[in-house]
Formats: sequence, structure tokens, C-alpha cells
Amino acid sequence: MSSTNRPRGATALRPEQTRTAIAAQLTQLRGHVAAGAVLALGVALAIGLRPAPSGSDVHTSIDELTNPVAQATALVEAQPVAEPVTIAEPAPPAPEWVEETVRSGDNLSLIFKRAGYTTRDVYEVTNSPDGKALARIYPGQTIAFHGDEDGTLSAIRHVKNALETITYYRGEDGFSSEVSTRTPEVRRGSASGVITSSLYMAGKEAGLSTTTIMDMANIFGGVIDFVGDPRKGDTMELVFEQEFLDGKRFADGAILAASYTNRGKTFTAFRYTDSNGDVGYYSEDGISLRRAFLLAPVDFTRISSNFNPRRLHPVLGTLRPHRGTDYAAPTGTPVYAAGDGRVVKSGYSSANGNYVFIRHGDQFETKYLHLSKRRATVGQKVTQGQVIGNVGATGLASGPHLHYEFLMNGVHRDPRTVHKFLPKAKALPDTEMPAFRSAIADTAVQLAQLREREEATRMAMAEHQDGHG
Repeated sequence: MSSTNRPRGATALRPEQTRTAIAAQLTQLRGHVAAGAVLALGVALAIGLRPAPSGSDVHTSIDELTNPVAQATALVEAQPVAEPVTIAEPAPPAPEWVEETVRSGDNLSLIFKRAGYTTRDVYEVTNSPDGKALARIYPGQTIAFHGDEDGTLSAIRHVKNALETITYYRGEDGFSSEVSTRTPEVRRGSASGVITSSLYMAGKEAGLSTTTIMDMANIFGGVIDFVGDPRKGDTMELVFEQEFLDGKRFADGAILAASYTNRGKTFTAFRYTDSNGDVGYYSEDGISLRRAFLLAPVDFTRISSNFNPRRLHPVLGTLRPHRGTDYAAPTGTPVYAAGDGRVVKSGYSSANGNYVFIRHGDQFETKYLHLSKRRATVGQKVTQGQVIGNVGATGLASGPHLHYEFLMNGVHRDPRTVHKFLPKAKALPDTEMPAFRSAIADTAVQLAQLREREEATRMAMAEHQDGHG
């Protein structure tokens, strides 16, 4: 092995060097055993030696017996010389990923700087063919950095969520990206609850996510006003999908079936994909739960003032008709389009504050006043449930709230009762019903069993309380 290839910290001996070292040791050994050799010869002569066939053999035997140095030399020369053993130094530890969590108000330059990299690195990554996606970051996401031994940025890992990660690798032609996705395990779950204060609180107590609670409100939004209709003692049951990763629940999926009992009347909804591929929610009879208009354009807030044609204005102190409904809610609460339509006005006035007016066909118009922000422009087409603004207190408003009006043929109607004048809900055609009944059969049984079990539990609890009353 040449000296240029020998590992650092290791010593290697050539065969000739090995023999030279051993010969030097044997020379030193001869000086120590010389006297011992003479004594050994005398002992051998005293005890007598067996006659040997020839003088040379005798000489050899005596020499071997009385000369241990020779014996050692012969033994060493007879053994093959082993190859030199080299011990390599341990490899330095590989650079580790450095993780940074996206904070509120962060941008890429700040995050890269915290990780020890420059704006030049930001430029090189974001200007790569797929790098624009890295600029779309949100608080709570993770961005990890990997550098070479010399500190050069070699890779960036953007964890968008539990299911998707994008990694950017530096190559000869710049950065390229690789997307890694995971597919969750989908299981079927169920939940039930009793309304004590609001649908939202009942849903949380039942272990539902905010998304699932909002989805349920949207499903029944055309038949139940979850702002004003819920009463203490109302009940709800749901069958829904749950998503799991590594055996742990991390998200709720679609609602498969739901029921809500309001003042003794039960509404049911089943998720169904029709022959055209359209997904909707229908009653057991195949009647769509989607109505032309939502009964309330905001969710889970309280009504501060109902429809009243002789209402005293809270700011001016004068008797003015109140041709709509006021929904008190924190500033910024999303306001939804009550139905599909087109924005005919979007602006500001001293009385209305920020406002949006939507035309729905030839007969209907809805108005949304006192907004903190307008999120729809004149001429824009909107769909039911689309955010068109946020609750505020602009114009003549005593506090943050949404003032909502509903007009039919130019005449103001009570938004909470106007559904009585609207066309009947869409129903599945007769040709679709066999497939519909087959698709919801198992879910309908599960929902019915859930309702029966929860009803029995509530009755048992009521009897127990009466017995101890």
C-alpha cells in the first residue's frame, strides 16, 4: 500500500520490514539465553542421549535442543508473513436536517435567515421550475434545511400537512422537487349529542371537529336555522368518516348520514352520489336537503333583533321599520351568500356601511349590511355558501353584526319564514331511487341503531334522575 493511500492514523509494515524487526529481536534474545544454552547442554550429556543413525542427525537434534534462539528463528521463518492491518478513522457524522416552524407574519427570507441561509438561497429555490409552491406557506407548517459539510444548502423539505411533503434537491442545473404523499386509513365513526346551549357546543362535547360541525350545519342549512331554531333538548346523531395515520385519528372525513331532532321534528340526511356523479344529501324519501336559500347566512351566532316592522332604531332612536334580521357576531365572522346568484351592488354608504346586494333570478334579492370587509364585486357570480364578506360595525351600527334582508318581487320578507313561499325541494327521479336505497341501506341501519341506543340511554338517565328527585 502506498503512503498516499494509507488511511490517516494507521501504520502498515512491509514484509521485509517485518523480517528485519524480528531478526533484531532474535539477536537481543541470543544474549539472554547464551548461558541457558550451555547449562542445557550439560544436562543433556548427564542424562545421556539415545544413539542417532548418523552424526548429522545427532548434531541437528542437539542444536535444536540446546539453541532455543534457533528454534524461534526457524519457527518465525516457517510462518507466512501476514498482510499489514490498517485501522480506518471513523467517518464524520452526516449533517442533520434543521427544522423551522412557520410563524405568524413569517416569510421565506426570515425563515431561511433563522436556519443560517441567505436571500440568494431563497432566490435559487423559488426560481426553480417548481419552486413557486414554496412561497405559499402558512403558520404551523414545517420547513427543514439540509446542508453539505461546507455549509452549502443542498435540500429543503416543506411539510405542508400530515399527508403531503415537498422536498427540493440541489443538482447541477439548480433545484428540482419531489412530492411525497400519504394515504390515510378511512374508518367509519359515529357521534351523538344533546343541545344544551348551541349546536357548536353540543358537537364539541360529542368529540366532533369544527369542520364536521360546520358541515352538518351546511347540510341542514336549508331546513333548519341553526342561529334561531335550536332549543335545549334537541338531539343530533351522525355517521361519518374518520381518517387515521399510523393508527392515530388525525382528521374527520365526509358525513355519511345525519339526523337532527328540533322541537320533536326529526330531519335526516344521507350522502349520495347520483348517476351523473353529483354528490348531495337527501332524506330517506330522496328529497334533496339543499334549498334555494340558506335560512341563516352566518353560523352559530345569536339573533339580537328579529323581523319587526315597528322597530326603534338603536342608533338614531327613531321608529324605523326593521325589514330584516340582525345577527350579532364578532367582527370578522364570515358572511355567506344565501343562494346562487350575481352581485348587483357592492359598496359603502353612511347608513349601510359596507354592503353587498345579490340578485337570485328574477324574483329574489338578498342584502348584507354593516360589513367590515366586502369580498364580492359587482357582476360576480356567487354560489350558495360562498363567503361574500365579514361581519362588522360600519355605517349606522351600534355594534358588530350582520343586517340581512330578503326581498321577493321587490317586497321585504322575513328571511326566517320566506321558505314557505319558495319552490319545493328537488327530488331524485324514480329511475334513481333503487340505486339510492341500495346505497344508503347499511348507513340507514347504523343511523337508526344509533338513534335508538341514544334515546334508550337518555330515557334511562331521565328515569334515574326522577327516582332520585
